[in-house]
Amino acid sequence: MKKILTVIAAALLGACAPKPQAVVINNPLPIALGDPYILLASDGNYYMYGTGGVRDGFAAYRSPDLVTWDSLGQVYTGNTDSSWAVANFWAPEVYERDGRYYMFFSADWRENPTNELENFKIGVAVADTPAGPFRELTAGPLFDPGYPIIDANVFCDEDGRCYLYFSRCCYKHPVESEVADWAREQGMFDEIEESWIYGVELKPDFSGVIGEPVLLLQPPVAMNDAQSEWESRSVTSGEVNRRWTEGSVTFRKGDTYYMMYSANFFGGKNYAVGYATAESPLGPYTKAVNNPVLEKNVEKGGVVTGTGHNSITWSKDGKTMYCVYHGRTSATGDARVVFIDEMEILPDGQLVVHGPTTGPAAE
Repeated sequence: MKKILTVIAAALLGACAPKPQAVVINNPLPIALGDPYILLASDGNYYMYGTGGVRDGFAAYRSPDLVTWDSLGQVYTGNTDSSWAVANFWAPEVYERDGRYYMFFSADWRENPTNELENFKIGVAVADTPAGPFRELTAGPLFDPGYPIIDANVFCDEDGRCYLYFSRCCYKHPVESEVADWAREQGMFDEIEESWIYGVELKPDFSGVIGEPVLLLQPPVAMNDAQSEWESRSVTSGEVNRRWTEGSVTFRKGDTYYMMYSANFFGGKNYAVGYATAESPLGPYTKAVNNPVLEKNVEKGGVVTGTGHNSITWSKDGKTMYCVYHGRTSATGDARVVFIDEMEILPDGQLVVHGPTTGPAAE
């Protein structure tokens, strides 16, 4: 599928006006990362972070145009003598605030007295530049809700208040539902574990949270729920006894808050993206009727599966919104690779992602 993604070139020195420049994005990018996040920094460059590529930490890439990317190597290293984070470094996102750069990420907490198999918490590291090096902001995780959590996303509203969104892991979280009943009746699984998305206000200096987390999104309970079919595919296909609601990203358009999220197994073909809307950053959120907005296309003659855990970035003129996500193709096999496709909010408020696309994005 071919299309032109247009970005605006940086203004020339002097009185020259910026001119539009056609940019060809060839999906997938030659970058093997999961959970990709792109920051358009104040220096005019794009910086990409994600899961994988290095050991015990995160790598970064830099681009002037979303097309050509240079590796910056490892920009954060955990599992040191002084680090609270010791393994399974996942889903970094970097935010620029007051001239500094804050990386929110998930990892296994060193403190694990009961030897839990999943002991994930969220932490923050800080740097003076988006290229790092990032150093942990605090001696421990951001907070401990009493269960494993991953996939931090931060949204700062127009009033200056910031919010952290995260996913409670499926681990040791069995939930009764009609889908769980169906799975038992089919002799597939004895129980279905679920992950749920929560939100909580952040302290202004990003050193902790304010108040208690609020449950915002979870998988459907009823089989006839409009969202149940696509959000339950990992279970109904017999792939695994878990239903995920994870990888959220929140933004505001007018008076509406949009939360995109991923469902199904991140390592499988059914990983897909939907969204929900609300009138306040902590909900309540209502799932969209046009979900999923991003999913595999092999049934339509394409080669892409496992599309999910997206983030959002913008053209330099702020007019074009891009969906950044990972997926797999028949050529890349099990490796997760990065895709960038245009997305938009239609006049009726519906969110649409124009993807997944593959090949040179030229008409």
